[in-house]
Amino acid sequence: MTETREQKTILHVVVMTAFLTTFMGSALNLSIPAMEKEFGIGATMVGWIVTAYTLSVAAMSVPFGKIADAVGRRKILILGIGIFAVMSLSCAFCTDIRILLAFRIVQGFGASMIFATNNAILIGAYPADQRGRVLGISSASVYVGLSLGPVIGGFLNNYINWRAIFVSVAAVSLIVLIVTAKGIPQRNVGTKDVKVDVPGNFLYILSIVLFLYGLTNLSVLRYGWMILLCGAAAGAAFVFVELRVKEPTIRVSMFSRDLVFTFSNLAALLNYGATYAISYLMSIYLQVVMGFSSGTAGLILIVQPAVQALFSPVMGRLSDRIPPYKLASAGMGFCAAALGMLYFISDDTPLWSILLTLTIAGFGFALFASPNNNAIMSCVEKEEYSVANSILATMRTVGQSSSMAAVTVVIGFTLGDTALDTAPPEDVIATMHLSFAVFFALCVLGIFLSVKRKRA
Repeated sequence: MTETREQKTILHVVVMTAFLTTFMGSALNLSIPAMEKEFGIGATMVGWIVTAYTLSVAAMSVPFGKIADAVGRRKILILGIGIFAVMSLSCAFCTDIRILLAFRIVQGFGASMIFATNNAILIGAYPADQRGRVLGISSASVYVGLSLGPVIGGFLNNYINWRAIFVSVAAVSLIVLIVTAKGIPQRNVGTKDVKVDVPGNFLYILSIVLFLYGLTNLSVLRYGWMILLCGAAAGAAFVFVELRVKEPTIRVSMFSRDLVFTFSNLAALLNYGATYAISYLMSIYLQVVMGFSSGTAGLILIVQPAVQALFSPVMGRLSDRIPPYKLASAGMGFCAAALGMLYFISDDTPLWSILLTLTIAGFGFALFASPNNNAIMSCVEKEEYSVANSILATMRTVGQSSSMAAVTVVIGFTLGDTALDTAPPEDVIATMHLSFAVFFALCVLGIFLSVKRKRA
């Protein structure tokens, strides 16, 4: 089937926005020392420049998804790209760390508007038999953004400075904004007279912020578990409120009426939780244990996201012809196999074995993600595309945060206060073994939920 000019424009916009928003989430990771020096502050404060964006995206994606379904997705997408671009440029010229932190939070608002609408607009523009293909292309853009963030960000920081990252993102975002405004018509005009669920939105945002903040600070704050439990309590209160309002932020029936939707989201959460920290642990292993430079380690690690980006569109197309749960379950199986191989890693593991394992992990995630996304979006009506896409984005963010939190807890158990990158090689390997055992168990649970969709 020949694509129309409008469909091509929408696909290009989604590819660029998916790349930019995920790229911005990881591009500053290697700039933290430079920012510490320039602002004269500690690592904890600078870390908030990265964390604030992630928290903002996770907390606001679902509320903006509901608003987009109500007032029109194109409006929210354009507004989101505009905010994202302006805040990126503002961050580039910021001289006060507190103002920079505020700008990053608002930039996260813009990114959450994009997350809530871009895939919803994409699948609304294509027929159902092409949904998997275009979602696969979108998923590939997400992987490329996540993987190239540290690479390009580190390059710009090294040869120019960290501000160049924001300037480049702002420039590309402005181009995407112009293309979006001119090339994407308003198809979804929303529903008039929809009341905003203020209590539900407040409880949802509170629960996500508290949960993720507690999760990412379990080993740093003595009361991290208490914050985590408060987030869970706010989440329970959110569900209680949503069951009793006419226009809820999330219709709980989306989960109760279709277990495929529920199991697919839980499978996504577990898959991201099991696989996201692989690159972090392996980067430490390659440098501390194997003795590679950071540049060489980065080139080795790029194998996994490269394989993900290469095969995601292919698997998306297959999910239009083969039941998505079969492909996604097989993908989880490959991820579990890779984690099992990583469990047996040692100081004399040959490089070819590491490359093979990373290839298997990348292929498994490509085989899982696009079909799983297709399964989720196939469960809901057009009127709920934005909310469903926002829930999926939240599963991704929570899963990634959970993965890193698990590593932090394991490091605290095995190494105490010793940093992983300064620990003896044998302690690094012991930490990796325990971490990968935990992740393997999560992946096996994910396989169970993925297969269970057949009977749901």
